[in-house]
Amino acid sequence: MKKDIQTLPDIELMVNTFYEKVQRDDLIGPIFNAKIQNRWPEHLEKMYRFWQTILLEEHTYSGSPFPPHKQLTVDQAHFDRWMELFTQTLTDLFEGAVAEEAKMRAANMAYMFMYKIEYFRNPENFNKK
Repeated sequence: MKKDIQTLPDIELMVNTFYEKVQRDDLIGPIFNAKIQNRWPEHLEKMYRFWQTILLEEHTYSGSPFPPHKQLTVDQAHFDRWMELFTQTLTDLFEGAVAEEAKMRAANMAYMFMYKIEYFRNPENFNKK
């Protein structure tokens, strides 16, 4: 029987499982691997703190998650795949209110990141009246 996300080890399991899928994925893996290169342990630690802060309300992360993503050559298909892998990971490992909140938060972040990336690429499209 699956349980909900409750502890830092749960967050670590979620993050590690998800990013193992990301690294092997044909669509988004090359983007992540090129950007992160040999800094995966550092990235994973940052992701543990990020999700621990969001889901467990244990404030261990500080920073702005968007700026490192601003210049990535990604489009909606990349965010859709990211969400597919993230949702699949959560569904496979957990069930409960916090797991559902993680899916909702991830979907909101994916939408906002794509919106902001589009804005930085084409600001003239956002200034029309």
